[in-house]
Amino acid sequence: MKGKTRTSTHVRGTMGYMAPEWLKNAPVTAKVDVYSYGVMLSEIVCCRRHIELHRIEEATASDDMILIDWVLCSAKDGNLGAVVPDDLEVLNDFTRFERMTMVGLWCICPNPNPTLRPSMKKVTQMLEGKVDIGVPPMIHA
Repeated sequence: MKGKTRTSTHVRGTMGYMAPEWLKNAPVTAKVDVYSYGVMLSEIVCCRRHIELHRIEEATASDDMILIDWVLCSAKDGNLGAVVPDDLEVLNDFTRFERMTMVGLWCICPNPNPTLRPSMKKVTQMLEGKVDIGVPPMIHA
């Protein structure tokens, strides 16, 4: 096979960071990396892992066990402060937190079409404040 390349079509990645299209046998583009970045950005901004596995057996396991679901639900309710209620640094610069959280939500945008996810170049511009972020479409869904 000298001079030939191999392309693997097997699904690879870490659950929770993998874009839904990997599991739906849909076309895979660079937007799957944008999704993974959005999950990681949400973890950093919210100071939490993408899933709280230790809470599965807790009687109090609720909507906040899966980070992106909790952030999305809080954003839809207009209550992003619930995600980081005791973080004084965030509360003192809530506009920055909100901007970064919205960028993360744009990145994970699964509906109605993964092509709505921004490119990594646009994600960078959003984080730098060079372009308007707007409201991710799933906030109004």
